[in-house]
Amino acid sequence: PVRQFYEFFAGGGMARAGLGAGWACAFANDFDPRKAAAYRANWGGEELVCADVSSLTSDDLPGRPDLAWASFPCQDLSLAGGNRGLGTAGAPTRSGTFWPFWTLMEALRGSGPRLVVLENVYGAITSKGGADFTAIATVLAEAGYRFGALGIDAKAFVPQSRPRLFILAVTEGVALPSGLVADEAPPHWVPDPLVAAYDRLPPTVRAAAMWWNLPAATVTPPALAALIETENVAWHDASKTDHLLSLMTPLHRAKIASAQATGQREVGTVYRRTRADGRGGKVQRAEVRFDGLAGCLRTPSGGSSRQTLIVVEGPVVRTRLLTTREAARLMGLPDSYILPARYNDAYHLAGDGVVVPVVAHLARHLIEPILDFDDLSRAGRAAA
Repeated sequence: PVRQFYEFFAGGGMARAGLGAGWACAFANDFDPRKAAAYRANWGGEELVCADVSSLTSDDLPGRPDLAWASFPCQDLSLAGGNRGLGTAGAPTRSGTFWPFWTLMEALRGSGPRLVVLENVYGAITSKGGADFTAIATVLAEAGYRFGALGIDAKAFVPQSRPRLFILAVTEGVALPSGLVADEAPPHWVPDPLVAAYDRLPPTVRAAAMWWNLPAATVTPPALAALIETENVAWHDASKTDHLLSLMTPLHRAKIASAQATGQREVGTVYRRTRADGRGGKVQRAEVRFDGLAGCLRTPSGGSSRQTLIVVEGPVVRTRLLTTREAARLMGLPDSYILPARYNDAYHLAGDGVVVPVVAHLARHLIEPILDFDDLSRAGRAAA
């Protein structure tokens, strides 16, 4: 049967894309009209409500879906956002939109989704000295949820370094297949800070925490070079490329020289970052990588947040901005996905999204097996 879900902080509907045809969206929400326009362009969007999540009530949420997905804002949980954290339910930060979302879930107690998935940056594990992770775990446990957290880097699925925290929580009474729960932290998807975060939980909260036994990725991600557009792209002029190279330290210039020495076409990416200059000040640097991965896509709040593509062929070095279609491919979106016409809008949509194949992996190996097993268990109890 087709399963139903809610998608909060939906952006362009990337969780929906990852869940696939076996799922139907009963309700979606985002507060950004530009993202809402992209969502509607791709999905129709009759179920989309473009409004601040804090303005919603449980009456806005139709039916009883199997899953609620929430990729809540990450700004205050990252270094770039100053690690301000979630705030509190009474005084939330931007990332604290988790709290009104959770108020909705609590209002559905007994008639809400069986599974809730929360997605955010790795910084959510350690922000405010781990207090934010503990706060999320505590409200889950107090509401009767059992939960497990995973640290998944999208580089196992796409050529982009994009580590993210996923918390999958199940309501009381949901039967779990034994093979999906590990007795201890499994070898995949559990970074050391996450183990430490579990250890910091109060005993009553820790009792509700589990380790999900999510298998490793079994597919080889495409090469970065294979995702690059070759036609109708705007390369920088020589002066702009030279300026970018001038911002590199000797270490990064050496990477360029090594790429040139291969005599092959080498594709890499560049981010501009602000670094200490060793004299108590700050200086802008350009940092390049040729490891087959793009850096983590970010929202284009400034020019330095937009990723630059660099192609080296012998003595020739060319640079340009990553195109919006390339950004979408790095998120696992198909070329049929309709992107906003404005560069920054499309780049923002990608930089704020969840990687589609990661969602598909979670659905295939955790979400759907849990629901299938619980359905069978309920049917067996009803027959008895």
